[in-house]
Amino acid sequence: MEFPIQRKLFTTEDYYKMADVGILEPESRYELINGEIIKMTPIKSAHAGIVTFLLEYLIIELHKKNTIIGQNPLLLGQFSEPEPDIVVAAYRKDRYRSRHPVPSDVFLIIEVADSSLEYDRGTKKELYAESGIPECWIANIPEKQLEIFRHPAGSDYSDKEVLLQGEKATCVSASFSIEVKDLFEGI
Repeated sequence: MEFPIQRKLFTTEDYYKMADVGILEPESRYELINGEIIKMTPIKSAHAGIVTFLLEYLIIELHKKNTIIGQNPLLLGQFSEPEPDIVVAAYRKDRYRSRHPVPSDVFLIIEVADSSLEYDRGTKKELYAESGIPECWIANIPEKQLEIFRHPAGSDYSDKEVLLQGEKATCVSASFSIEVKDLFEGI
C-alpha cells in the first residue's frame, strides 16, 4: 500500500514564530516561498554593488513618487514572503513601517542574480507573476544583461525583453529609465 507524500507548508505566521523562538539561525537569511523556508545564498560583491547602485539611483529618480525598498520582505499571501533585492512600491509616508508591502502596492521587482539566476528566473519570477506584479527585472550578472518581464499572465509574463550593454531600460509602471551599462560597470 502506497501513501502519498504529505508536506507541511508553513504560513507567514509559522515563519515568524520560528524566528522569534530561535529555530531559524539569526545570522542566516531566509525567505518563505510557497510554504517552504528557503535559505538564501550569500551575497557576493558584484551583487551587493549592483543593489547599492540601484538603491541610490532609484531613490534620487523616484524620491517622494515611490517608496524604494531594498532586500526586505514582500507579503505575497499566506504562504510566501520573499525578500527581493529591490521593490519599487507606491509611496507611503510611513515607508511601510506598519506592514510589509503587498502586490497591490508594487510597481516593479528587481532581482540581482548570479548564483541564484535559475531560481530567480523560475520560482521567484513565477511567484511574482502569479501575484500580479506588473514588472519584474532580473539583472543577470553572468551574462551582463537585464531581463525585463511585463504583463503577468498566470505563472509567467507575456512580454520578455533582454537588454544588453549600450541599451536603455525603461520601467513602464514606475516611469524611469536606466542605462544597462551602468548596472554592470566594473564587473
